Amino acid sequence: MADITPPDPIDEESSGAVPLESRPKEKRRQRLLQGIQRMSSSPSLQQIGRARSSSSPYGMRGSLSCASLAATPAFGQSTSGSVTPGYFSNAQSSIPGSPAAEHTGFDGIETRIARKVPNVSTTQLNPTTVSLPADVAATRSRSGTVRKLPFDFWARMPDEIRLHIFSYLRPKELIRISRISKEFQKFCFDGQLWTHFDATEFYMEIPAEALAKIILAAGPFVKDLNIRGCLQIEHYKRAEVIVTACKNLINATLEGCRNFQRTTLHNLIKSNEGLANLNLTSMTAVTNSTCKIISQHCPQLETLNVSWCKYMDARGVKMVVLGCPRLRELRAGEIKGFNSIGVAEAIFTTNKLERLVLSGCVDLDDEAFKTMIHGTEPEIDILTDRPVVPPRKLRHLDLSRCSQLTSQAVGVLGHLVPDLQGLQLSGCTSLTDAALQPILASTPRLTHLELEELSELSNDFLSEHLAKAPCAPKLKHLSVSYCEHLSDIGMLPVMKNCVSLESVDMDNTRIGDLVLTEAAAMVRSRSARTPLSASRPHIGLRLVVYDCQMVTWTGVREILSWNAEIRRPSERSTTYPTEIIGLKCFYGWQQTVEQHTQRVLKGDFAAAARLERKWADYMQAVEEAGAGGAGSRRRRRRARAAQMLHADEEGGPAAGRRRARTVAANCVVM
Repeated sequence: MADITPPDPIDEESSGAVPLESRPKEKRRQRLLQGIQRMSSSPSLQQIGRARSSSSPYGMRGSLSCASLAATPAFGQSTSGSVTPGYFSNAQSSIPGSPAAEHTGFDGIETRIARKVPNVSTTQLNPTTVSLPADVAATRSRSGTVRKLPFDFWARMPDEIRLHIFSYLRPKELIRISRISKEFQKFCFDGQLWTHFDATEFYMEIPAEALAKIILAAGPFVKDLNIRGCLQIEHYKRAEVIVTACKNLINATLEGCRNFQRTTLHNLIKSNEGLANLNLTSMTAVTNSTCKIISQHCPQLETLNVSWCKYMDARGVKMVVLGCPRLRELRAGEIKGFNSIGVAEAIFTTNKLERLVLSGCVDLDDEAFKTMIHGTEPEIDILTDRPVVPPRKLRHLDLSRCSQLTSQAVGVLGHLVPDLQGLQLSGCTSLTDAALQPILASTPRLTHLELEELSELSNDFLSEHLAKAPCAPKLKHLSVSYCEHLSDIGMLPVMKNCVSLESVDMDNTRIGDLVLTEAAAMVRSRSARTPLSASRPHIGLRLVVYDCQMVTWTGVREILSWNAEIRRPSERSTTYPTEIIGLKCFYGWQQTVEQHTQRVLKGDFAAAARLERKWADYMQAVEEAGAGGAGSRRRRRRARAAQMLHADEEGGPAAGRRRARTVAANCVVM
């Protein structure tokens, strides 16, 4: 009998044997693997139980190289057109479906893989697909719910779109939201948002530093600059910031900037040769040298306003008129030196001005004004006795408070200004009807006429000339305030024929209730009515009749009655007014008139009619109380009661308690 040699002791570390303590766990793993192998829907899991590679340098436990983590063929298997075996496989390990019980060293690798590669799916490991970016892909929180990472929509938006969004904000709003963040501040002060910089809404609130910062950032983009009244620019260095930054201005308004130095203003004009509109009203830095620089560096200038610049005279105006061939509008109110014949000849020679404002130029006399209109020693037509000169292109002429002008000089405008639309002669106290007759007869486009404080005007001028003039159907604004000789005789024909009137100033005249009644009839005839109760009327005619002794509460009530009139042509139809009259009358009645107008504009016609009725009762009771004789005490008591009722109605719904107390008091008296 051969000797039986006992086997060598087994080295557990080299043989890969599993300790007894871990065998219950190995059984559970084996059962789990056997169950996974039976799942035919996952071909990648069939390769888990294959034999370990014989050349594997690892001991006991399987390694990551022995497992297939994707739906692709396992290591060692040939793919389409490939016969190369896997890196860690042999011919035997490439056979699928190997029993898991024969490879105990492979147990437990799935658990380690699952810990290091959580939520591994075939879609993520498929080489033919592309995964989403890490900041967009969904992540799984600790609780197990899927959570999407935040998408910064604002940061990924193009800068052009962000600037377009900011462009819808007003300048004041841009300054406020610039404090949100540095990024917002960068966009809020972007020059593309400030091509039109108008500080009239916030010039009293914005500090000088912020104003200079905006202009410095937006300087090359700014085309319309309006810093009217910005006294924050108190230092010449801050003014120089504007000059150095703004190089492409087209419209510039520097009205009231008293702290501008002369050199700074001149540099601004020199660096912006494309200026078309320049407003230098009330600037102390403006002189005749400034006008010379304008004439030399602003060939595109169309509008210039140098009113109330006390350190210049008409000689500067002459240089601008001759040096700027495109000048269309000149405003030179209260500028001295317009009695110069040279200045008048320059204005006549160019003949390009469409708007000329010389209000308050007390030096302007008859000879200089005649030279402006028909030149020096013009040829006179024998038949018409008129100067033979080209007609003027003037459309708006303001000669207010030119006290030296007489009727003889103003009458020269007749038949020489056919395109005239606005004429202001207020304060020329020496004018008479003879000066205005030829003007009205030859200006069919006249829409605005101001004749305040002309004490020599008569009713014949209104009734025989203005009411019958070619411009009567188109006249929109008429002012005859302080013309003390005008009364109903002159104004009634004007109200009948001038059917397009929108505002009439008749304060301190002798007009009476008939004019108010005729105005209401004129508006009634020209305005249409609507059957829609939800529609709201608008003010189509504004009348100013305060300090008119002949106007009584009866005429005022006529206006109020028309404003709140609701017509019922038939039982099924009702019409409402679309146009009403705005009235400014005696200060004691003005509160009632304004309250009545507000209710009509809101569409509350019933409340307006109730207010009118109670106000009429109050006014009638006051008149009766003023009469003497028997019953005067009772009439005064009725007047007080009517006054309280009217006050309650005027106060609105909040005065309900006072209304109840008034009624109780009346019951006690009775």
